[in-house]
Formats: sequence, C-alpha cells, structure tokens
Amino acid sequence: MKFSHNHAHQRSVALLTVLIGAFFSCEANGQHDSSKYLSRRYDENTYLTTHNSMSNAADRWLFPNQTHTITRQLTDGARALMLDLHIVDGEVHLVHSKPFLGKRLLTDGLIEIRRFLENTPKAVVTIIFESYVGADGVKQCFDETELTKFVHSQQVNDPWPTLNQLISTGKRLVLFTDRGGGQWPGYHDVWAFCTETHFSVKSVDDFSFEFNRGKSTNRLLILNHFLTNPVASTSLARQANNPELLNNRIETCHRQTKHLPTFVVVDFFEIGDTVKTVQQFNMRK
Repeated sequence: MKFSHNHAHQRSVALLTVLIGAFFSCEANGQHDSSKYLSRRYDENTYLTTHNSMSNAADRWLFPNQTHTITRQLTDGARALMLDLHIVDGEVHLVHSKPFLGKRLLTDGLIEIRRFLENTPKAVVTIIFESYVGADGVKQCFDETELTKFVHSQQVNDPWPTLNQLISTGKRLVLFTDRGGGQWPGYHDVWAFCTETHFSVKSVDDFSFEFNRGKSTNRLLILNHFLTNPVASTSLARQANNPELLNNRIETCHRQTKHLPTFVVVDFFEIGDTVKTVQQFNMRK
C-alpha cells in the first residue's frame, strides 16, 4: 500500500507539473494570438529574443546563455532566436565561439524550429544568425529540414506585411544574417534592415542607447539587454532582467531614439519574467 500511495502521489505531482507548464505556455502564447498583435506589421511589434539560444543548460553546453532548449524557449513565448553558425568536421553546426563549449548540427536545431511552427500555426518566428558559414551551406540545411517553405522574403524598402498576412501565406519564419545576406530569397542581410545597441556590457550602469552596427535609419532595432562579465550567468541575468529595469529600458529607448525596439535580447529569459514584460509593452502600444 505504501508503494501504491507513493506511486499515485508521484503521478499526481507529474500531472500537476504538466498542467502548470501548459497553463503558463497558453498564457504566454495567448497574447501572441491577440488581434491587436497579429494585425500589426512585422516591424510594429517587439519580440522577446534569446541570446545564443543554442547555448543552453538543458543541452549541457558549458557557460550557457539560456536554461532551456530552443523548443522550450519558443513554447514559453520567445519569438526570436540568435544562433551562431560554424563549420565543424565539414558540417554546419551551432557553436558558441568554440566547439568544446558545445556544438550541435544546425539541421537538428532547425527541425526543432520546424516542429514548433507546425504545432503553433499562429506563431511568427525570427532567427538572427551570426554566421561563419557560406550562404549555400545554410540553404542546404534549410532545404534538408523542409524549413525553406516557411521563409519570408522581404525587400529593404518595401513595407513589412502584418503578422496575419505572414500567417495566411504560411511564410512565418523571418531570417537575418551577418554573412551572405541576399544570396538566397529570405536570407536577409541583418545590417541592411537593423541597427543595434552595444552588446559588450558588464554592468547595468553601462547600458546605453548608443547605436553600434547598422545605419541609424534602419527600421528594425536590436536592443541588446544582457550582461557578460566575463561570461553570462544567472546572477547577471537577475540584475538585467529585473522587470522594472527592463520595462524602463524598452520605454526609454522608444522615447529617446524614436526607434521601436524590435528585438529585446536577453540571457536566461525565464529570470525576471521577460516574456511578460515584452508582451505588456506590446499591449500598451
């Protein structure tokens, strides 16, 4: 009887954990389904973005920037991913700086993203690549994983479609890269479309709105909001991801620079409830 009681208790705890996770997932994605959010042009919304998304503790990377898998990041409400690409042993891998810190085939990561898009029909996702790989190699990986069909192609000077329009056409994946942009449809040069704030920041006191790469006239803004000293850590994320600080930085950036922050980039996104902070900003606009 004791065994049966413990077994039943464990099953109850497991079920409760699943239900709680499902509740917060639905809450996170609920605002992404709102008519206000979906009716705006792509460049009129703000997207919670995970920095070095592939470098996560769940996949056992050393000195990770995130806790959870790419799938969990998206399920919990992130809508943009930053991924680094390198060639390792002749194949395209997700790598942060050096392979010994962690590596994974790009195709494996893309399959995760494809499954999320298939299972979440109203999701529009962005990937920003830091690439040390030729554009053809990246395209081959997209073709192999059947992800190319989701990729939206945008001309720099054309108005962006609304999220509803992207959903209706099935082109729900937006790509940017710092290398090889424009060499195949939908593989956009990030610095032709975006500008960014500085990313090498050690203290919250050093956060600024000074632009780094990309022309200040570009319509999309990458607001880097993470600390590195000397590497990412949960303790640093607790400082940067403080909801009041993050909200004030988003609001002040919009007010001072006249740029709407398109991508708010964070480490350990679950610390400080960054998804909720960004979604509340979207709802106030």
